[in-house]
Amino acid sequence: MNHTKGGLVIFTANSHPSSRELAKRISDICAFLLSHSVFVSLETRVQIQESVRGKDVFVIQTVSKDVNTTIMEMLIMVYACRTSCARSITGVFPYFPYSKQCKMRKRGSIVSKLIASMVCKAGLTHLITMDLHQKEIQGFFNIPVDNLRASPFLLQYIQEEIPDYRNAVIVAKSPASAKRAQSFAERLRLGIAVIHGEAQDAESDQVDGRHSPPTVKTTGAIHPSMEIPLLIPKEKPPITVVGDVGGRIAIIVDDIIDDVDSFVAAAETLKERGAYKIFVMATHGLLSSDAPRFIEESAIDEVVVTNTIPHELQKLQCPKIKTVDISMILSEAIRRIHNGESMSYLFRNIGVDD
Repeated sequence: MNHTKGGLVIFTANSHPSSRELAKRISDICAFLLSHSVFVSLETRVQIQESVRGKDVFVIQTVSKDVNTTIMEMLIMVYACRTSCARSITGVFPYFPYSKQCKMRKRGSIVSKLIASMVCKAGLTHLITMDLHQKEIQGFFNIPVDNLRASPFLLQYIQEEIPDYRNAVIVAKSPASAKRAQSFAERLRLGIAVIHGEAQDAESDQVDGRHSPPTVKTTGAIHPSMEIPLLIPKEKPPITVVGDVGGRIAIIVDDIIDDVDSFVAAAETLKERGAYKIFVMATHGLLSSDAPRFIEESAIDEVVVTNTIPHELQKLQCPKIKTVDISMILSEAIRRIHNGESMSYLFRNIGVDD
């Protein structure tokens, strides 16, 4: 595997076997051979197995359980290609790590901005990713970013694998995901329902950095003549479902499934409201901790995720988990970038809110 066609080289890291499997699928579709890099010793050290001088290099990296090792592999591989005089280095990261940490949390930090700065500094010249947790993350980079969408594959799955999908309703498990649910509903010509009032997760505005000022008046910090009004704390209303789900199939859509507690609670609420079958669909299936067991014991009938993140072990633990392959769109993106073709075809019919 020392020969590459047309000055293009595709590399994959060793963080997880599924990373090599996804890279192999992409290279097969592109009709290019897959090259290899070698990682040795306890410290991550990269040895590129062939010349990349003057070539377009594509580094494919999926996120393993050890996300920090994944990031170091990615950075060192990119830097190795840069110091080997590659013409361009495109990172193909189907799931961009730490993308959930894209907002300030009290006295925390915006980690996704840090990761973006690190990969750019290492030498990345282009990034291909899929369904960033927040589209604004693209602004953290000073290189071109192509944020592809997995929704066409998930919509196709609904139409082909759910026989009675015309009797379905698209559900947002919180108002924050209502736009995504609306996008699915409009494309499938279905109704929409929104669950409101469930326990807020870690990404609610209540933990935003703007709540850091002290709640107790201090005469030394504030002038006695100044009265700064404090924001009234939120009070969660009882759980309600806005929309009719009685006697219908409920399809919950989101971008990431990690901690499944909120999905399990949403499924129980929908069952109580009369939904007779419940699907959960998302792009990235992190499915950490005991997520497979909770899904298996819940009212959820099926969880559908793409292969942006390896989850073979979770599928063995829970047969309800199904996988949709998205290697085709990644391979087409690689082909178009290498040939200097427009990427607009991959973003057709995608609006600002999609």
